[in-house]
Amino acid sequence: MMNRKIRLGGTARAPDDVISLHGLGLDFAEIVISDPVGFYAVQDEYRAISRSTGLFYLCHGPKEGNPNDILTLETVYFPGLLRVLSIMPELDMRLLTVHLWMDSRFVSKQTITYKIGFLERLVAKAEGRGLSVCIENLSEHASDLAEVFASVPLLNLTLDLGHAELLSSENTSFGFLEKFPERIKHIHLHDNFGGSSAEDDLHLPVGEGKIDFEKIFEKLRGVNYEGTITLELRPGQIESCLGYVRALISPEKRKP
Repeated sequence: MMNRKIRLGGTARAPDDVISLHGLGLDFAEIVISDPVGFYAVQDEYRAISRSTGLFYLCHGPKEGNPNDILTLETVYFPGLLRVLSIMPELDMRLLTVHLWMDSRFVSKQTITYKIGFLERLVAKAEGRGLSVCIENLSEHASDLAEVFASVPLLNLTLDLGHAELLSSENTSFGFLEKFPERIKHIHLHDNFGGSSAEDDLHLPVGEGKIDFEKIFEKLRGVNYEGTITLELRPGQIESCLGYVRALISPEKRKP
């Protein structure tokens, strides 16, 4: 029997994906809104499918673009995210995941300082609509987000277990689970073989790479994680590993 306190979902890049996810017995779809303006054309279709299937929606915002280009972040990315926030209540979405790279190895101190202010403003806008914002780890270690979380108390974390395997000798999810367990409100799940570039972010079915999911999920049980998990895969890939994922979150895995 699956642990019903953890809700499983999948990525939806188009309305048909939601129908496929429903067919797999999942609880929700995480909709990728890469073009907030163009999304209005399919918004009604997503709403109708949610009503007919009973699946609820989470939201994944657009990518930030050049992570050190403050002008574009301010004039393009921030307005785009505000449009996403205006869309979310229409589909009863309550959680938004955003990409905002904070790795001090690659992003300048000036830009990181700007991004903290960016998040303060975004979270304030979201709070006014009753929405939660999660920053997604890309290549950061937990220490990279310490100042961010201290400055933005209502900001949460989408812990991406695949990204955590990249540019690090140890999967960085362990550091986040140790230092910021209370901030983890959502998880992204996919596999890879590690590596040091964006090309190594393979998004393989869970169990087809080298990530030690058994150890990670043991740590998640240790902090009593009871949130949502998105399999960031195509529906066919999800089907191939869904039994393994359900076994990972099974209550029988919990210690007495």
